[in-house]
Amino acid sequence: MTLRCVLAVLALVGATLAGQEVTELKVDVVSVPEGCSVKSKHGDMLTMHYTGTLDDGHKFDSSYDRDQPFTFQIGVGQVIKGWDQGLLDMCVGEKRKLTIPSSLGYGERGAGNVIPPHATLHFDVELINIGDSPPTTNVFKEIDADKDNMLSREEVSDYLKKQMVPPDGAEMSDDIKQMLESHDKLVEEIFQHEDKDKNGFISHEEFSGPKHDEL
Repeated sequence: MTLRCVLAVLALVGATLAGQEVTELKVDVVSVPEGCSVKSKHGDMLTMHYTGTLDDGHKFDSSYDRDQPFTFQIGVGQVIKGWDQGLLDMCVGEKRKLTIPSSLGYGERGAGNVIPPHATLHFDVELINIGDSPPTTNVFKEIDADKDNMLSREEVSDYLKKQMVPPDGAEMSDDIKQMLESHDKLVEEIFQHEDKDKNGFISHEEFSGPKHDEL
């Protein structure tokens, strides 16, 4: 399961309206290893373990459950703004708790039935590795099955379903099942955000996710 691609696509539906309760990003440092000489900075490739919960304690996602850390480039919009801001100046092995307001998360739209509108997000994160190589995955190219440089609803839907299927016949978590059940709504929200000219397709120019082999 390619979590980086899933979250990159999910990040497309993030809005910028203020949350109802939490209005500022809160970063609590849980632990820092001794002898930290390198800290995360804008443009680095970070490999993280994380668990995300809502205000009521409901866990909506966790890399630990899949034993698969998540790799992304910080500061380029591949993840929600709360991550881009809250994971800077972090040491390998450091653990933090992030409290992310709606304005830096998924805003008034939420993300399907997994993240409700105006949700404050809580993340327990651990930095596993810092790299300096940009990602080579061209998500637009991967979604564009018929290679016509346009993304249809069917292509986006099929891509999301494929990314959510656990590898090697592993059991599907309840969170992933819930995401699959609500993925039609998620596809529509992605199109509302990305299909700027409302012609029913997302062009290469309109697509705001990773779409170049070199960034």
